[in-house]
Amino acid sequence: MLRAILGVVGGLVSWMLIATIGNIVMRLAWPGYSEVEKAMAFTPAMMLARLLLGALASVGAGIVGAWITKGNGRAIVVLAIVLLAIFIPVHYGLWDKFPFWYHITFLLSLVVITPLGSMLFRSRARAA
Repeated sequence: MLRAILGVVGGLVSWMLIATIGNIVMRLAWPGYSEVEKAMAFTPAMMLARLLLGALASVGAGIVGAWITKGNGRAIVVLAIVLLAIFIPVHYGLWDKFPFWYHITFLLSLVVITPLGSMLFRSRARAA
């Protein structure tokens, strides 16, 4: 049980770290990104980049969660649900800032891609 809790916490921390580092990289590398970030007035390309960053963070969270829990699928499902529970209120507050497709894609990616990340870890662990 402790390992499952640690896996969920580790997955959450890794999601936040990956997303934060990726966002810093986008601010530094993408001219104009940081200027529109405060107003959340992103171009479609910027929104897609943000979705890809979220997907990468979800894969990383799934891998870290699976690594800590030694592949406990239930813990990864809990991790995905916790991520969803964290981000639903955030996206509700930002509803008018982004198009519908953006919100749905992001929220669905949390529950689909996080378990896929854990599957990547489990398949590599079995191969080793």
